[in-house]
Amino acid sequence: MTGVSLPAFRPTGYDDAALQARVTALQTAVELWARQRDMWVDCGFQSFASRVGAEPGEGACVSVLHFEGPLYNMFNGTWDDGSETSFNELISSLGYEYELSDHVSAHFYALDPTLRTAFDDYFHWQWVCSLIQPDCADVYEELYAHFAHRPEDLHRIDWREFEVLLFRIFQNQGFTAVLGPGRADGGIDIRLLQRDPLGDILTLVQAKHYASHRRVGLEPVQALFGAAQADGAQHAIVVTTSEYLPGARAFAARHNVQLDLRTSADVAEWCRTATAGIVQDKSTLTSPEHVRKILGQLGQGRDPRIVHAHTGYGITTNAFALILKETKHAALLMELPRIEISGDGQVGWERPALDDRAFAGLAADTVWRARRAVDDGRDFLLGWPPPIPCLGWTANVFQKGGLTGWQMRGPSRPIRQTSMEGARSCSKA
Repeated sequence: MTGVSLPAFRPTGYDDAALQARVTALQTAVELWARQRDMWVDCGFQSFASRVGAEPGEGACVSVLHFEGPLYNMFNGTWDDGSETSFNELISSLGYEYELSDHVSAHFYALDPTLRTAFDDYFHWQWVCSLIQPDCADVYEELYAHFAHRPEDLHRIDWREFEVLLFRIFQNQGFTAVLGPGRADGGIDIRLLQRDPLGDILTLVQAKHYASHRRVGLEPVQALFGAAQADGAQHAIVVTTSEYLPGARAFAARHNVQLDLRTSADVAEWCRTATAGIVQDKSTLTSPEHVRKILGQLGQGRDPRIVHAHTGYGITTNAFALILKETKHAALLMELPRIEISGDGQVGWERPALDDRAFAGLAADTVWRARRAVDDGRDFLLGWPPPIPCLGWTANVFQKGGLTGWQMRGPSRPIRQTSMEGARSCSKA
């Protein structure tokens, strides 16, 4: 097993609805307090995962308040009318504490250890569910690790997510897998093809996402066996989150070469194997030759394989990265060193290194995974890149499309674009 850690099991009495109600109550109280003081201007709430693009981790952030205007003045010490003291008293009375992240957002945390443990589990689960996508699990070991440790949580996902999870597991095992449409699929949820010198082996898979008390009977098992024979498949597998009735098991025993019945225990074992197979050092997922090939293809025109993020309020600090691999839902990024074009060490212009200096980013701590997201028509890459110096937090939202020039850094001015095209940029979140 890898070093992936899971939060402690959730204490009793804290189901998803109850915890979400607590989050909503906190947000409502904060907004009401601000509106009563005419301070609710350019403000809003986000989850930690949606704002940062990563799992909250231990001591999970319950909610993120982002702000400008009067709240910015209050939190940053330019408005001393007693409002901050009143706000602190409100948050404490609700059972929370907060810390400022980047001058324009505040992260809230539960004070009670039991409640904090419950939130850890709740937000970890939300994160795991967000990873159940057809083409992103190859870089997210948390997805497999969670179900390897907690197969009972297979009942918490829906039937389609269960099919997608199985699809990703079989891909991880080396099969060429085709995921069915989910409806009107003739009872075949996944088709697996295993290449063999003596002839390709076709396996049909049917997923039965049943409650634990509802066992799979003979009829669906016979139906899948018949479909396998009709399609010329060499093997068939039924996978359920429940168990099988004796008749189904007896039928499978008579056809044990062609028919296999599996349960959540098998899925957990598959996930353990998949977790162990996920590469922790993401830089080993590519090669210097591949990086050199990409760099050689980059021209002076716009190239969406270079991405850019910047952060800071009153100061601009840049980060650049190269897309090494990209799918519909995920991407693998490599940090590109920043080169100062002009300036005095504090204020100036910089661009990404696209020559041999770029290979400094091909290392374990500067190659990372990112998820894709679309917001207001803009395409973003969300993840954990290397920390940007001087700010004490991580810039992690890379927007696709838009960089058209050298990037300015320094105080009191926004990003300005000038002469060179070449990357996807990110405006301040």
